[in-house]
Amino acid sequence: MAGRVTQAQVARIAGVSQAIVSLVLNGSDSVRVSPETRKRVEDALRSTGYTVDIMGRRLRGKTNQILGVFTYESVFPSGVADFYRPFLLGIEQEAEAQGFDLLLFTSPGRKDGRRRVYEGDTNRLRIADGCVLLGRHNDPAELARLVDEQFPFVFIGRREGPVSYVGADYVASTRDVYEWMWRLGHRKIALLSVAEENEPTLDRRAGYQAAARKHKKAPLIIVEDDPERALRTVRQNQATALLVESMAMADGIKAYVDVPKDLSVVVLGDPDPTQQPSHAVPTSDTDWSMFRIPRTEMGVRAVRMLIELVNGGKPRSVLLPCEIHEGATAAARN
Repeated sequence: MAGRVTQAQVARIAGVSQAIVSLVLNGSDSVRVSPETRKRVEDALRSTGYTVDIMGRRLRGKTNQILGVFTYESVFPSGVADFYRPFLLGIEQEAEAQGFDLLLFTSPGRKDGRRRVYEGDTNRLRIADGCVLLGRHNDPAELARLVDEQFPFVFIGRREGPVSYVGADYVASTRDVYEWMWRLGHRKIALLSVAEENEPTLDRRAGYQAAARKHKKAPLIIVEDDPERALRTVRQNQATALLVESMAMADGIKAYVDVPKDLSVVVLGDPDPTQQPSHAVPTSDTDWSMFRIPRTEMGVRAVRMLIELVNGGKPRSVLLPCEIHEGATAAARN
């Protein structure tokens, strides 16, 4: 049939009313449709190649069984893809298990070279029933606007405000790493932090400071992107263990000191290419001591929470524990 097939055309072919076609399409049991009639409608749908009007369903308040995925940074370049892949794997697995299709939004709108949810006043994410959002460089004003519009979304990563999110518990995980170093005999433990003060960085600092207060130790937080200068500060303060937020900085430190013989180094998370300075050349053969972020599980939980929101549930937030990997770059203090 030429042009877009309508429900009215399907109804004429099947010899039923348009209302019966709609009941079959929506799987409604409010009115009994005989098996014979249902088969005639299904045969007509197949023979005509009828497709559901997605936007029409959204305007009528119905779901499309489609979940969106929007990323504030590109997820496919080499290296960055390795960071985002576990999130996307968890999202895909759970969406398939729940019977939802996925729609990837690469960039509905751009401003100053950055991705934006809104293009003008239009929220193009509304094509989907709801959306999972990822990315370090998000726009808090956009998230607040999505909340005001009551659009169902879940952010992967803790975010301030009334935002549904699934995050890693960086506060508790950093505190646990500090306690691990303390048990190994280290009494001067420093934190090498990144300059950008977003939620993950602030949470790691909070966990470090809480552990230092518990042991009545003055915190030593170093914000420096040059490993040689950072190491100079570590030595001046006679620290024997260093907690590092950036994998690239850990690689840089290791180039100047014998790890862990002279300095124990623990990375606060898995490698994140979005944190690496342009001059960094990460090594791949180091078994870093670190805590591992449960990225796949975060993707799974985000989809579950999003479906709850789509079905009328209340916004909520979840923090998942990270697992310590002892590795080979931390040792007991003699």
